[in-house]
Amino acid sequence: MNLNIVVIGLSVTSSWGNGHATTYRALLSALARRGHSVTFLERDVPWYRDHRDLTDPDGWKVELYQSLQDLPRLFGADIRNADLVIIGSYVPDGIAIADWVTSHARGVTAFYDIDTPVTLAQLEHGLDYLSPAMIPRFDLYLSFSGGPALAMIEDLYGSPLARVLHCSADLDLYQPRETPELWSLGYLGTYSADRQPQLERFLLEPARLLTEDRFVVAGAQYPEDLTWPPSIERINHLAPRDHAQFFSAQRFTLNITRADMRALGFSPSVRLFEAAACGTPVLSDHWPGLETIFVPNSEILVVSTPQDVTTILRDMSEDTRRTIAERASRRVRRDHTPDHRARQLEEYYREALTRRSRSARQAHKNTPTEAVELKLGLS
Repeated sequence: MNLNIVVIGLSVTSSWGNGHATTYRALLSALARRGHSVTFLERDVPWYRDHRDLTDPDGWKVELYQSLQDLPRLFGADIRNADLVIIGSYVPDGIAIADWVTSHARGVTAFYDIDTPVTLAQLEHGLDYLSPAMIPRFDLYLSFSGGPALAMIEDLYGSPLARVLHCSADLDLYQPRETPELWSLGYLGTYSADRQPQLERFLLEPARLLTEDRFVVAGAQYPEDLTWPPSIERINHLAPRDHAQFFSAQRFTLNITRADMRALGFSPSVRLFEAAACGTPVLSDHWPGLETIFVPNSEILVVSTPQDVTTILRDMSEDTRRTIAERASRRVRRDHTPDHRARQLEEYYREALTRRSRSARQAHKNTPTEAVELKLGLS
């Protein structure tokens, strides 16, 4: 089964200030390796244009467009003829694009929600990229979140088929690197107001207490007036090609979950998989469903207080640290690679196609009876 796939997403050319690019790159490369033809369509916007870090897509292609009107004019035939058309969350003019795609695409249509907890929390208040009325029009809803989110999407919003498609770690990029240990604990993530209190609790406060240790925070968009303890090094932006070296230079790395993700649960961050693949043990806040991704205190270390963090940094033996890291790395390779996600997507495509074909046959079967009833005035 070799599919012609078109993806319309937020960005794949730039990882600056977003987690979408690395997720798409890993998935699309895996799909291409499995023999599928993949095209990614991205709106050309200044903030990604100025920070592009994708130079050579691996077996798939990227096309940039300038405006909403460009899509039907330049790519109308591609979208109509594709076996599968995927629209991602946070795409500019996403609702209008979804309306047009679901009306004109002949193949299976899917919405890929890389921001499911945010979407479900804000959907009734109005979003730029998705409306409740659009959800039933997609054949398939791909959700970054598993667990109860899938039933909500189907039962409350009428999706004919909601399935989980988590992020993953690209093992070509994310693997242990031989590098000197520079930091006891680090964090990689774009600034978010709802994550900042957790960063204060689990990294800044331990940094103030363990003054002999070194810490690091990498990520864009942090306010300039933030005060950092002297033991914390700041890196404004880190390209994906540098992530593995960054993780490998830490004894431990920190995962912080956004408030909507913690509330909904079952929403792993891409950094969990990437750090684990690099052989760096992860300290994480707790959220429902974490145990379905990694085994707590065996493959991942769950922390609730700053004291939990300082105790681990100060007292955990090197043998225990390495054992936890190795278990997490094995888990990623067993369950959370791009190839796993590509095979899942193929399965979901077949499921959606079968469901759509069955619905079409049922509609065709019912048509003659309905026509007769109308002609005889019985309806």
